[in-house]
Amino acid sequence: MAIYECPVCKYDYDEATGAPREGFPPGTAWSDIADDWPCPDCGVREKIDFEQKAGS
Repeated sequence: MAIYECPVCKYDYDEATGAPREGFPPGTAWSDIADDWPCPDCGVREKIDFEQKAGS
C-alpha cells in the first residue's frame, strides 16, 4: 500500500488507513479515488497534484 502527499499542506492519504471522513474506508486504493477529489485539509490541490511518498 502506498501513501500520497498533498504538495501544499502535506496532508497524507494512506491507502492502508483510507480517509473515513471522506468516505474512503481502509484499503481504498488511490486508483479508486476520483481524479477531481480535492485535498480535504486545504482544498487547494486535486488528486492529480498529490505525489507518492518515497518508500511507500
